[in-house]
Amino acid sequence: MMYKQDNDKLYRYLFQNRAVRGEWVRLNDTFTETLNTHHYPIVVQNLLGEMLVATSLLTATMKFEGTITVQIQGDGPLKLAVVNGNEQQQLRALARVEGEVAETATLHEMIGNGVLVISIIPTDGERYQGVIGLDKPTIRKCLEDYFVRSEQLQTHLVIRTGEYEGKAVAGGMLLQIMPDGTGTPEDFEHLATLTETVKDEELFGLTAEELLYRLYHEEHVQVYEPKNTEFKCGCSRERSGNAILLLPTEEIEEMLAEKNGVIDMQCECCGTQYFFDKKAIEEFKAEADKLNQLGL
Repeated sequence: MMYKQDNDKLYRYLFQNRAVRGEWVRLNDTFTETLNTHHYPIVVQNLLGEMLVATSLLTATMKFEGTITVQIQGDGPLKLAVVNGNEQQQLRALARVEGEVAETATLHEMIGNGVLVISIIPTDGERYQGVIGLDKPTIRKCLEDYFVRSEQLQTHLVIRTGEYEGKAVAGGMLLQIMPDGTGTPEDFEHLATLTETVKDEELFGLTAEELLYRLYHEEHVQVYEPKNTEFKCGCSRERSGNAILLLPTEEIEEMLAEKNGVIDMQCECCGTQYFFDKKAIEEFKAEADKLNQLGL
């Protein structure tokens, strides 16, 4: 089943005669809501869009319940860029910038010396972490290299960001040879060549049905039901209150005195503010003590 409106959806599909699988995602509101409470330089905004797309596509390739985090750390003006997602395609992103970032800055100029870290935390099972050197000019190339090195799977990515109908939008496609060994390099390269011809207006403006037909009209493509993507922060008053309890009692008291008896905490990701007076902090502490006594 196809939908006329395919914004904020991820589709998985299979080339039946080629032993190659694919994914396509377009992030509209998901991307916009990520940016709503921040004023990032345009190149940082675009980088976060690329990372959101990459995280969405990566999550869909891995059949597990849990979370995946794609994080860049460096010593350039962009100190941190991180995206977190889960199997439900709930995504959030954050960047920390210190200093000036030129509008024409390259990935290396933004990050300086840095690494790309992929952390996979399944609900059940062992945690995995992969560290990727940022020795390629784009996130896309770094991730393609990662799949070849770590998974031994030919992977082709298309990741684009920009503006469509006056709104920030990010989208992308992933092709991957089937891990069962039945796919051929020739079939994969043929489909990768077709995929690379996609235009921005097609990626951002067509439905999945229209896009896949335009690119692969001579192929037999089986398309699966889409998954909705959404921005979801995950912050809460409880988490913020427990974070305050990690501070020494003296420091908490000093903060209350300095801030007229109310500590305010703002979520870096979504901008939500939480306010705690002395009574609220004491209630959190009493609850934490109770849980500790129960061994929870």
